[in-house]
Amino acid sequence: MVKRRRTIYSHKLELIRSSGEAALAAIQIYNNPLITFKTENFIVLMIIAWTYLLHAYYRAKRIEYRYYEMSQNKKRRTFVRLDGQYKYWELSRCLNVEACPLDKDTKNNLLFLVGLRNQIEHSRAIELDTYLSGRYQACALNYNHYLKTLFGSKYELDEYLTYSIQFAEISDQQASVIAESEARIPLSIRSYITQFDEFLSNEEFSSDRYSYRILFIKKLTGKRGQADRVIEYVDPDSDLAKNIAKEYWVQKEVEKPKYIPSQVINIAREAGFTSFGMHQHTQLWKNEDAKNPAKGYGVLVANKQWYWHQRWVDFVLERLRTTDPETRTGF
Repeated sequence: MVKRRRTIYSHKLELIRSSGEAALAAIQIYNNPLITFKTENFIVLMIIAWTYLLHAYYRAKRIEYRYYEMSQNKKRRTFVRLDGQYKYWELSRCLNVEACPLDKDTKNNLLFLVGLRNQIEHSRAIELDTYLSGRYQACALNYNHYLKTLFGSKYELDEYLTYSIQFAEISDQQASVIAESEARIPLSIRSYITQFDEFLSNEEFSSDRYSYRILFIKKLTGKRGQADRVIEYVDPDSDLAKNIAKEYWVQKEVEKPKYIPSQVINIAREAGFTSFGMHQHTQLWKNEDAKNPAKGYGVLVANKQWYWHQRWVDFVLERLRTTDPETRTGF
């Protein structure tokens, strides 16, 4: 019995160590200025890190995380093997079982990255390194949080999580370059990002466990000899914090309503355009390339149903108001 306990402990410890090494490798590669293959390496290594972490947790809780099949009388288990080795749960399965210890926002972050990994297997996009950096940062912080929560502070990686030094400050010109690079992200990946975010509530989307967003402002030290820390904590009740909140406050985005084509047509008819039907609507969105995800007129949900946003409804009504009734049918 003692021997069995030692075996379980050693396997759990090995999983934790391997998990931590994978996470540190992901951070090191992402912060390396000589590496351009950042997003792909980060996601793959962090998925491995999280998988091993959850395997260690399930092992400690005596939860079976190997795939198996039950006999017809449900009294005997046959474990699934690949090339002679046990087939263990992948990260998606680890996240979807009831025993998973992670909060819903951390799960959303990881499920997003798993889906993104599947997307970039077929289409590389270097622009994602900056476009989704907030979600990568959240993934790293979430990992360190649960590493300590589940297994104790002796495993924490706090000393390794820091901010990389930049060669240039953020300027209007640099921000413009970033915006241009984001426009080069493949449509399939942008569509995936939009679809995933559409399923989240405002609270889930705004969670810092889903995406870690930081406001940077330039700070000049007022006294000689005073340390210039890149990050300083500010009392939320101080005048500085209140001024920042007032000056940079951005109202939460309201969840976008979604319309199926028949609803768009009904809205147009209620507005007085009684001859506007499905044929005219189809012609209009095809001519405008309105289902291009980059235009933001709508979203494809679960790769099945296309839903139109209010922006498209407004566009349709404006086009109907400004188009000659005699030529409207052809748009």
